[in-house]
Amino acid sequence: MTEFRTLSLREKLARRLRDADAWLEHALHRLVERAKEGLWRIRHASDRLEPSPGGRVAVTLACEALTYCLIGGIFMTALAKPAFRAVKEDDWLKQQDLAVTFVDQTGAVIGKRGILHSQAIAIEDLPEHLVKAALATEDRRFYEHWGIDPQGLFRAVVANARANGVVQGGSTITQQLAKNLFLNNERSLERKIKEAFLALWLEARLSKREILKLYLDRAYLGNGVFGVQSAAEHYFGKDVRDLTLAEAAMIAGLFKAPSKFSPNVNLPAARARAADVLSNMVEAGFLTQGQVSTALRNPATPVERANQNIADYALDYGFEEIKQLAAAGRLGNHRTLIVRATIDPGLQRHVERASESILRQHGPNYRVKQSALVMLDHSGGLRAMVGGRDYGQSQFNRAVQAMRQPGSSFKPFVYAAALNDGVIKPESIVVDRPTCVNIGRPWCPQNYGRSYAGSMPAIVALAKSINTIPIQLNEKLGKGNHKAGRERVHDVLRKVGFASEVRDIPGMPLGVSEVTVVDMATGFNAFANGGRLAKPYVAREILTPAGEVIYRAEQDLAKRPQVLPSYVALDMNRMLRQVVTAGTGRRAALPGIPTAGKTGTTDEYRNAWFVGYSGNFTTAVWFGNDDYTATNNMTGGSLPAMLFQQAMAFAHLDIDAQNIPGLGDEDRPVRDPKLAELAGALEANTPQAGRLYRLSPRGKAVLREIEAAGEDKPAGPVSGLGAGAAPRS
Repeated sequence: MTEFRTLSLREKLARRLRDADAWLEHALHRLVERAKEGLWRIRHASDRLEPSPGGRVAVTLACEALTYCLIGGIFMTALAKPAFRAVKEDDWLKQQDLAVTFVDQTGAVIGKRGILHSQAIAIEDLPEHLVKAALATEDRRFYEHWGIDPQGLFRAVVANARANGVVQGGSTITQQLAKNLFLNNERSLERKIKEAFLALWLEARLSKREILKLYLDRAYLGNGVFGVQSAAEHYFGKDVRDLTLAEAAMIAGLFKAPSKFSPNVNLPAARARAADVLSNMVEAGFLTQGQVSTALRNPATPVERANQNIADYALDYGFEEIKQLAAAGRLGNHRTLIVRATIDPGLQRHVERASESILRQHGPNYRVKQSALVMLDHSGGLRAMVGGRDYGQSQFNRAVQAMRQPGSSFKPFVYAAALNDGVIKPESIVVDRPTCVNIGRPWCPQNYGRSYAGSMPAIVALAKSINTIPIQLNEKLGKGNHKAGRERVHDVLRKVGFASEVRDIPGMPLGVSEVTVVDMATGFNAFANGGRLAKPYVAREILTPAGEVIYRAEQDLAKRPQVLPSYVALDMNRMLRQVVTAGTGRRAALPGIPTAGKTGTTDEYRNAWFVGYSGNFTTAVWFGNDDYTATNNMTGGSLPAMLFQQAMAFAHLDIDAQNIPGLGDEDRPVRDPKLAELAGALEANTPQAGRLYRLSPRGKAVLREIEAAGEDKPAGPVSGLGAGAAPRS
């Protein structure tokens, strides 16, 4: 008889686990067998696909090509990413479509920038010979390529190689439009790469007709003119639809080099370039030789524009300000604007003429060819700007874009930092002695006379421009650490409104790091303002063509912060006053008008500066050469101080002169007939037709009454001016 034993829970669990193990082992075995069978089938099938030796090479090359294409795609995506950062998807077509007319305080037009919206001409209405002239000269295969023209690029490379120089450009019209819309004129490989990607993007987004229209509307054509319609009005005084073939060829010739071929600058060169354009049209098959013969025999003649091209550098600076305001959304959706500018046209003409007169008279002896000037009122309003000798020859603004060593004119910012930190006071005794900075090897700056003057008050050290004292002050600011001291100076620079970053190097306290002229004027303006920030601006008011005010600078001016303690600014005013009365800046003194400032001269006399101010205006002046060559012993106390004196003398005629904050009654302004004589010395040698006139005090009072009366009336349309024109006060 069989006995049945009841299994315990432990034995049941063990049996279940053994069963599960057996099932899992069997399943894995079957899975492996099936995998082997599958691999065998794949191998068997692939054996039948074994390529021939030639096929094997083709497959290998295809795989390699695919790999490199993948790598290239990733690389090209990385290159394209910076380009498209310049594009704002929502408003990229509106980034450059501002039409701005600048007017002075009387409502007279100073100049224009941007595009003439109200007179925009459809591409179908433009003269056929103008469109063909542009295509023949700039991009003959415009309707055949897709934004980049390899054939045209190869042709340009060959032509340039044969000429051993740049005689042809390989950029298409689409590439040039991409540069105009999104990029700058920087000559670099990075910009060319961005330009190429953006050209492809434009071709994908716009039709050929739209691209050509945008290009003709936005291309810079010299003398502050953008677009063919503006060029037709400026150079020939007519609508673009009325241009003759010769005139169209001259305008088309400006696309390549608007400064070089401007008919207002060099008419023979402009006519020679127009003849080349006509030849290109024949070569491209757009016209026959007989059709262009009349235009060749009768070249275009521009209208006279005497005394109308003033303040171009200042207008460029103001236009950038307007674009920044528009980008910040402060102008709403308005694109056609009238700007009441801070620029004084009479003063602007005077400083341009004074600068040119000084360079003509003294430039050869000093071997100097260029100058720059920025004059601000104490609210920051730009009253006059000189960015170079000839805007037609070069639009590079040396007052804003050029970075130059300021020399000793930078020292006041070191003294201001020392006053702010309590390191010194104006009467503190400092010692002119051998001073070194250990930068791996000792660097020991010396004074101009290669000697040391011993003990003296700090106010005298600044007036005599002693070099060792700023180095000592910098060390004290950093409590023995020169780099920490320079950071304290950098902090002052940021507070007083420097827009450019000043290099942090050991020689920075002596003005070895590069700055701009406008930054120096801004920094000194903080001293003249009693320590308040006064950043430069051009737009006092911005209006629509209907007369509606959409922006007032006074809204921002009311928020000017106190960036330096007032006692620091007042001490600096007393110290810089000593520079003019008893120091290196005596040549900058004005009869009856107290002034303060600082000279600056760099190594090998490459740059010479004078930056100073009165109770009304601050002016920074630079003289030097574009190629950085040395001058003939020119110092800041020579030509820069001379131009400062002539510019400021004219600026103070017929105004209520104010004293510099912190100066005593002994320095208060007085009326001195010599001021008018100094301001008129330049005009005495000027032909009557070019004389400058300024309003008398009574005339200004009447003008203020008229403006006050006008403000009481409701704003209405500005009649008789059209889009981009100016209202009259």
